[in-house]
Amino acid sequence: MKLEDRVLRSIARRHSVVILRSELAALGSPAQLSRVLSSLVKTKRLVRIGVGIYAKTRLNKFTRELAPAATFEEIAAEVFRKLKIDVAHGKLAREYNADKTTQVPMLAIVDTGRRRIKRRISLGTRIITYERSGTRQREERQP
Repeated sequence: MKLEDRVLRSIARRHSVVILRSELAALGSPAQLSRVLSSLVKTKRLVRIGVGIYAKTRLNKFTRELAPAATFEEIAAEVFRKLKIDVAHGKLAREYNADKTTQVPMLAIVDTGRRRIKRRISLGTRIITYERSGTRQREERQP
């Protein structure tokens, strides 16, 4: 069986929309995997979100073209979950959710607390922007 077929089968069996390159590393050599992933991106079976991060696509029922299988916000949240990066809503989103403003935040901004992150996560023209609050409020866990 060709590597492309094995990669496609592995991707189809996954429930998550986001696929990390490290999850597919056992299927073949790095050079072969790069070739297969780039061909899947060219044929629009996958969308590249960042370095080593891809998202599944599905047929859009209105345009009849392949589009990402989830919204940008859902994809970004899943990426952070898979990379085990703890993030929260940005300042503007927190103010909107607390009814302090009626201005709807249009930019995808996440608060990383004290952590510095340089990873670029983008889909088309949408980009995740990071802000550091320094002392983010954490919820206390009850045992």
